[in-house]
Amino acid sequence: MNGSLLDLLQAGGYILYAKHGEAIVGEDSPDLDFRYCCTQRNLSELGRKQAICYGQILVNLRVPINYPVLASPFCRTIETAQLAFGRSNIQIDPFWFQVYRLGGNLSISEQRRIIDSIQSRLEVIPPQGCNRVIIAHSFPEGIGLGQIPDMGTAIVRPRGQGNGYEVVAKLSLTDLLNLERY
Repeated sequence: MNGSLLDLLQAGGYILYAKHGEAIVGEDSPDLDFRYCCTQRNLSELGRKQAICYGQILVNLRVPINYPVLASPFCRTIETAQLAFGRSNIQIDPFWFQVYRLGGNLSISEQRRIIDSIQSRLEVIPPQGCNRVIIAHSFPEGIGLGQIPDMGTAIVRPRGQGNGYEVVAKLSLTDLLNLERY
């Protein structure tokens, strides 16, 4: 299976939805401001190493990436994307903050609206021969793509607008390293 998954990724057409690298312990400030990293949990040293490793693994595996890589507006997701793919190869997409919001106290209708919007974005097929990368957050258990470990990746096969998507695999950073060794 590892060989066939790698073949699929090398052929393109997938979305690699990755959670940022390990962040420092604590919580984001109630006065969270995306312009000020001091109001947020940021990457730990291990998280920075994970991000660099992630980008290098994808290069080593010859997984074609459609640039720019999309990143949630948090400092930890932006830094993860920059370390993995280079500062000039990322685009901040405020939409992905919605995944973070799913962990809060939302009404059922608001949660449903966010999930529907996420589904719509995960249905978009990347340009032929490439994979789209999104660096954002883990989902709450049982919602959307579910829980994702630090620098873990959900491999999503979009089926086109209005046709849904399929989660082909969920890989930890160690799983990706093992693909590299395969």
